[in-house]
Amino acid sequence: MTEEFSLEKLRARMSKSVDSLKSDLAGLRTGRASASLLDPITVDAYGSPTPLNQVATVSVPESRMLSVQVWDRSMAAAVDRAIRESGLGLNPIAEGALIRVPLPELNEERRRELSKVAHQYAEQARVAIRHIRRDGIELLRKLEKDGDMSQDDARTNTDRVQKATDDFIADVDTLVATKEQEIMQV
Repeated sequence: MTEEFSLEKLRARMSKSVDSLKSDLAGLRTGRASASLLDPITVDAYGSPTPLNQVATVSVPESRMLSVQVWDRSMAAAVDRAIRESGLGLNPIAEGALIRVPLPELNEERRRELSKVAHQYAEQARVAIRHIRRDGIELLRKLEKDGDMSQDDARTNTDRVQKATDDFIADVDTLVATKEQEIMQV
């Protein structure tokens, strides 16, 4: 059974990498509260790591405040600890099953750190896209070698894969530049 080359499938995989980057960037703080800020946090719930959104409801009551309503009151301490240890620089205030998370002003140093994190996320997305390109080109070479595709078709499709890669990497660059501008805005 021979594999079939599909540029659409490669583009869909590349698109998923860009979507993953978008969700990572949404979690970076820009000075105003966003419920997605706490998405990457996992809580040690009942002996296993569980995403925060599966043990509590996160809302934004004010522009500089997050509210985390824990469903099981006994989990409040674990949620508080997970938010503190998340590396996001947040200091939650526990009030029973309700945890308030005030967002401090971002200073210049913290903005630069967040910008570096955004660039790391972008580089991870670029690497993922390049891996997908490599997979596509390897498949084209295999198809050509096995005689399932002519040399001209393989070269044409290789050029298409490279064009798609360039387009998605340009999207990544645009997203990270926009996010960096948003982070550095005072």
